[in-house]
Amino acid sequence: MAAQLSAGRDCWRLEGVLDFASVPALVAEGAALVRTQPELIIDLAGVESTNSAGLALLLEWLDLARAQGCALRYRHPPDALCRIAALSNAHSLLPLASEAELQVERAPT
Repeated sequence: MAAQLSAGRDCWRLEGVLDFASVPALVAEGAALVRTQPELIIDLAGVESTNSAGLALLLEWLDLARAQGCALRYRHPPDALCRIAALSNAHSLLPLASEAELQVERAPT
């Protein structure tokens, strides 16, 4: 499945294969998204497989978001991405939304 970024009910979803072929097109999509959102959660549960290009994409989006003043967080990172991030000493750089935070965000006011 080609990688794609799409709007979900309470977040954006990234789905498909993140590799050197699919990531370049996604950089621009994420850049456009962080320019229009003050806060953004991207769900990674639909990522089927990834390599270091996937990690580079998430870090690039994070840099772009910070430059635009957008609070970007990721949720449900796949195990492969977590392993690559840990091996690269980059795991602590990824802002992950916890399930507890997500429950608070969904709570009625």
